[in-house]
Amino acid sequence: MTVVFKLRGVVVAAVLLLAAVHVVQAGPDLGNWRVGAAGDGQVTASLYATNKLITGNGALGYSPVLTLACRSDGEPRWSEWLQLNDAVSASRKITMSVMVDGSSKFDESWSVGPRGKLLVREGDDGIKRLVSASRLLLSWRFGLLSGRGEADFDLAGLPEAVGQIAASCNTDPP
Repeated sequence: MTVVFKLRGVVVAAVLLLAAVHVVQAGPDLGNWRVGAAGDGQVTASLYATNKLITGNGALGYSPVLTLACRSDGEPRWSEWLQLNDAVSASRKITMSVMVDGSSKFDESWSVGPRGKLLVREGDDGIKRLVSASRLLLSWRFGLLSGRGEADFDLAGLPEAVGQIAASCNTDPP
């Protein structure tokens, strides 16, 4: 009798686990985007680049991280960030070369964040152009003599991620 109850318990647990997996899979397909919240009241979606950059000492490689964010307090404010492990030598602004879906490259001005390891672009216009895109290539100079960095992003799932961020910010997607 005890074995029957234990076996039923295992079957019930397995059914509940399968149901939970099905519910998780039923949500929107965000691709490789990770949606979360920053400590400063921003809702974010982050994505690792498909390529790796070699660190300054040449020992390790890392993938830069692109983050899209919306601040929900007051008027929602959108921004893009590129997080690096190696600092750029610029102090306030940096020119970023941008290519969306293999189009012609164009240049934008991005702000340089703390310790030169965060590049930031404010506004929703950059996010607007990405929502219908499938690929983003960003390129920048680390410094006058230190070469270029390049980050390639597969944007699969971006419309769903932006929609989820916008819903959390109580605003329309850009």
